[in-house]
Amino acid sequence: MSVKKHFIKKIQNKQVTIGVIGLGYVGLPLVIEFLKKKFSVIGFDNDFNKINKLKKNQSYINYISLDSLSKKQIENFLPTDDFSNIENVDVIIICLPTPLNKRNNPDMTYINNGLRQMKNYLKEGQLLILESTTYPGTTKDLIYPLLAKKKFNIGKNFFVSYSPERQDPGNSNFGLKETPKLVSGATSNCLKISHKLYSMIVDTVVEVSSLEVAELTKLYENIFRSVNIGLANEMKIICENLKINLYDVIDAASSKPFGFLPFYPGPGLGGHCIPIDPYYLKWIAKKNNVDAKFIELSAKINNSMPFYVVEKIKSALKNFNKKIRKSKILIIGVAYKKNVDDTRESPSLKIIQILNENNANVDYYDPYVPFLKQSRNYKLGLKSRKINKHMLAEYECVVLLTDHDILNYKLIKKYSKIIIDTRGKFKGNQINIFNA
Repeated sequence: MSVKKHFIKKIQNKQVTIGVIGLGYVGLPLVIEFLKKKFSVIGFDNDFNKINKLKKNQSYINYISLDSLSKKQIENFLPTDDFSNIENVDVIIICLPTPLNKRNNPDMTYINNGLRQMKNYLKEGQLLILESTTYPGTTKDLIYPLLAKKKFNIGKNFFVSYSPERQDPGNSNFGLKETPKLVSGATSNCLKISHKLYSMIVDTVVEVSSLEVAELTKLYENIFRSVNIGLANEMKIICENLKINLYDVIDAASSKPFGFLPFYPGPGLGGHCIPIDPYYLKWIAKKNNVDAKFIELSAKINNSMPFYVVEKIKSALKNFNKKIRKSKILIIGVAYKKNVDDTRESPSLKIIQILNENNANVDYYDPYVPFLKQSRNYKLGLKSRKINKHMLAEYECVVLLTDHDILNYKLIKKYSKIIIDTRGKFKGNQINIFNA
């Protein structure tokens, strides 16, 4: 029996051990799905807090629960920071962050560190899959040289795949299982093995022709959203000057059954992928002597929205003879999207920073984010306040940035002196409500 057929048979019989590198928003759902299908899983992470919580069967992400797992399934899971356990797994799935550096170029530090930690424990017969969002060519640029040093024969005694994560945090209709999974392989053997692996946990597996097609597809999917959100944000500014309600326009356009998809404006872009991916494509395009002008423009528009929101705050305060300096301002929602506790690249953080630079007194309320910890980009260190009518009355201005479903919008509308609404939640023509 060939190595490929033997590997596929082991997957079919659930005799392979899965290793997931990075137990965050991408890695943890993978762990859960493989455990549900009765695979043994070893999860690797350098965050001791995550490891300790998982050892207690606790999730650290608000919309991801371990409660669906049986006691026996939990017993098949080993969370660890010890990368020597790589030699005990058959499949290695890399789910590590790929942020931007200070020059807005790809930062491969996390992936390179992960590869460095595991390199001494790689062995023949393993399947290595990269799921991190990245530029086309990454798998070959970073993983191939490592395997060459190990003198592995890719497609013969070691297998390589790229399968982009397609997670939409907080989406109750399309989780990991329901969302079609793209798979690619360094060789046809790699492709067939990775296809079989993912078919065990997702409903639909879609094969693509190359590693680079899969890598670029993920960027294209997210840039599609970025460009259309950029259009919606620019339309918002145009509609304001035309005194037309953009949300009415979007509702009307949505009645067309073809050629239109509704995208909505907001205070900017957040999350790990959509604000980042245009710069990944811009970078690789520039390396190949191509200017990504249209993509760069949409990113510029989206990145300008926090400044636009602050200008709306200043204008609204001025209407009530107040200045932003020393004004008490309450930010409602700091997660990058509704119903999640994820603040990565959230425009709320940038808006708070700009308000602080304008000497405003800023607090925030977010039921999913009790603390805003300091990060490499923001030194905020704030704690969420509890909302009530007396608390709302303390502030000159309340700014809705994240429209969580569980927010008490009636309370906010009734007791806020001034509301800046960036999500179109407050209808009507009250003089103290301003769309932004």
